[in-house]
Amino acid sequence: MDGTARAHALLTDALRADKPPASNGFIDLLPPEGLPSTGLTQNLMLTRVVPEIYERWWRPALGRVAKGVFGPGMAEERRIARLLLGLVPGDGVLDIACGTGNFTRDFARTVGPTGLVVGLDASTPMLMRAVDDTGGMEQVAYVRGDAQDLPFRDQSFDAVCCFAALHLFADPMKALDSITRVLTDGGRVAIFTSCRGRSAPLRTWESVMERQSGMRMFERDEVVDALEARGLTQVRQRIAGVTQFVGGRLDG
Repeated sequence: MDGTARAHALLTDALRADKPPASNGFIDLLPPEGLPSTGLTQNLMLTRVVPEIYERWWRPALGRVAKGVFGPGMAEERRIARLLLGLVPGDGVLDIACGTGNFTRDFARTVGPTGLVVGLDASTPMLMRAVDDTGGMEQVAYVRGDAQDLPFRDQSFDAVCCFAALHLFADPMKALDSITRVLTDGGRVAIFTSCRGRSAPLRTWESVMERQSGMRMFERDEVVDALEARGLTQVRQRIAGVTQFVGGRLDG
């Protein structure tokens, strides 16, 4: 059974009965008009231009500005994600806001053919590029869906990654509720998102950017506290510039 069929089997009962296994190479669970946008940054992700430059220019450049000169590069980000998720062969992984699949493919190499990696995104152009770039990896599937209301059955995944996206969701706490619901007992979470600075001038600049871009700036303990409130333990945080890496485990 290929990855798409295996991912289809993980959908909630209603969706599994209503939706075909795949369309355009991915399972499409959203209406053509998509989800309401939170602002300029999310609008750009829905264009056909950004997917063409996303992995080589867009994501590394934005990440470098946000993480600072001495912050981790993209290869190090992927390593951090793998470590926070504690991936082993055979794991089932959900990559939320997967974009063009750069992290999805990396996870797939780690979990191997017995594992499953599902990349979820709301952007059709992003997913079309991801499908094109992932040819031959039978353990990978892509889904166009809502990260705030994940379409999967409870306890479907051993690990969930959400890098560079939580701050773009209209209701990030609802997304964390959904992430917790689909984790197995002992499941791991890895998040890379915004982190508000301490100085008054920086916080003023961040407030302006929030209004213009639609990106939310989380307080330094906000995401950590939210994960712990949802039953995650061993929560770790690393701050880089105006960003943070956070990981934890859901104890059964």
